[in-house]
Amino acid sequence: MPYRRLPNTDSARIRALRSAVEKAADTDFQELLFSTGTLDEAKSVLTHFEHLSARYQQLYDTQIKAGKSFAGKTKNARMYISHFIQVLYMCVMRSEIKEEQLALYGLEEANMVVPDLTSNEQLLEWGQKIIDGEHQRTIQGGVPIYNPSIAKVKVMFTLFKEGYQTQKLHQKATARVLEDVAAYREKVDKIIFEIWEEVEKHNSGLSPEKRLARNREYGIVYYYRKGEIAE
Repeated sequence: MPYRRLPNTDSARIRALRSAVEKAADTDFQELLFSTGTLDEAKSVLTHFEHLSARYQQLYDTQIKAGKSFAGKTKNARMYISHFIQVLYMCVMRSEIKEEQLALYGLEEANMVVPDLTSNEQLLEWGQKIIDGEHQRTIQGGVPIYNPSIAKVKVMFTLFKEGYQTQKLHQKATARVLEDVAAYREKVDKIIFEIWEEVEKHNSGLSPEKRLARNREYGIVYYYRKGEIAE
């Protein structure tokens, strides 16, 4: 015998509820296979869950779109900061900048190696250190580094920093709505279960073939075990 299983995705949950609600709308009151109280609750739950799911998808799509833009800003900031540090090291090797001035950038123990800029947090940390260090050195009378200039580095870093903050906001908003969706699933599953129980009970006296067909009209999904023949 086939067995039923509650939906395990949000889209399947919505389909199951919508099938039951739409079937009820096309059925005479006297022939409805589950109670009007259950129907009213199903309509309310369906409307709210559809709204939550649509809101989550909207926020998720926005986050993904913003993420693509942010990736480009991150790449540019990493490239400019890394290049600036390499030029700084070359200036030290040519004795154009004193080695002890590397401490202004937090690079005194870096052994003339570009720091790890892999993560966004590392990029934020070192970008700010490099900008602050160049500012301190130049106000002390040092000749500014060019190609790239710290002004250009700062522009790229600011774009990255703003993008990072925006992306964090998108992630928090998406996560918050996803929590709402997850919390509401229990209520959705409960009303689907109640509908299916009432429908199956009402059709229990029918032949297997007719019973399955009538039940499926209300959104009940059946699965067959391996080796079973579909009825």
